[in-house]
Amino acid sequence: MSALLRTLRCRCGSVLCEAEGAPILTAVCYCADCQAGGRRLEALTGAGDVLESDGGASYLTYRDDRFRVIRGAEVLQGHKLRDTAPTQRFVATCCNSAIYLKFRPGHWVSLFRNRFDDADLPAIEMRTNIRHRAADTPLPGDAPAYRRFPPRLFFRLIRARLEMALGR
Repeated sequence: MSALLRTLRCRCGSVLCEAEGAPILTAVCYCADCQAGGRRLEALTGAGDVLESDGGASYLTYRDDRFRVIRGAEVLQGHKLRDTAPTQRFVATCCNSAIYLKFRPGHWVSLFRNRFDDADLPAIEMRTNIRHRAADTPLPGDAPAYRRFPPRLFFRLIRARLEMALGR
């Protein structure tokens, strides 16, 4: 495992998290749930931006075993769009900062890119679900864009699960 540690925190600093090693993936998602969830979190009192200017949610996705909350777990609160939704977005209630998204039963956590301290984050590798993108601005050309979730994304998640099972 890489010694690289990236830290992320809420806006007021009460919540501190670490992500170890390289992310599984860096992506911007435009699916309807990510956009609706982002808007809902941005509507919280005093919340900062969650979505990018074009409506996408930008994430660094890490394996569960490479992410941990160092400080402030007691102020993290999960938000679901629907009671039965497999996705829960966690917010630091101290300052209403969106911290991460957890998909159940997945083995990964997607951390909101704008919460990282590191200014030298890995480049965006893909933009997914652009069919739901509502912005009328040109799509950034910084990464491949896909109308849906591409097979490449699922391959990365499967590989990460296998590496976890093998203890790598």
